[in-house]
Amino acid sequence: VILGENRMATSATPNGAEPIGTCSSSGSFSGKVVHIKIASAYNTAIFYGDFVKLVAAGTIEKDAGTTALTSIGIFLGCKYTDPSTSQMTFNQTFPADTAASDAAGYILIDPDVLFRMQGDATIAQSGLGANFAVVQTAGSTTIGRSKNACDASTVATTNTLPIRIVDFYDGPSSSVGDSFTDGIFRFNAGHQLTNTTGI
Repeated sequence: VILGENRMATSATPNGAEPIGTCSSSGSFSGKVVHIKIASAYNTAIFYGDFVKLVAAGTIEKDAGTTALTSIGIFLGCKYTDPSTSQMTFNQTFPADTAASDAAGYILIDPDVLFRMQGDATIAQSGLGANFAVVQTAGSTTIGRSKNACDASTVATTNTLPIRIVDFYDGPSSSVGDSFTDGIFRFNAGHQLTNTTGI
């Protein structure tokens, strides 16, 4: 069961970037999810579906960009030794300030990933193929999911905008032109693996 699948596109129920496929030749996520360390006591919560970036220390951090991203991929959860229980913990969320030297995130690093994301307003059929900015909102501590969305008002051809809509999520819970349109997106600009400059 995919959390967030029952959301309605007539209400604002953003769930961040929800991977659903890939444009790459393999057609699967096999070998595209990697473990990358999270610095002990990193002071920002990261939620399933958030964009994350690789920083110079060799660890990941939440990518809080809006009109531009420098992402290594999408956060799919993490593991760490809970400092309160001393038990290995697997979580959809990295809680801010968790002191754990073994903390690591599961990151989908495929630059060709396709992901479902809700617009914060209507995206018309004429928006297909356009580029957009991202709305950054604190995630849900209840279900451990990102609450980021596509910024529908930024629809443009601008080549530096970070995400591009390639299809609409058209089904029982969503249709083109809904008040909060669900789309299928891919990275347009700013993925760290397609940038030839090292980190």
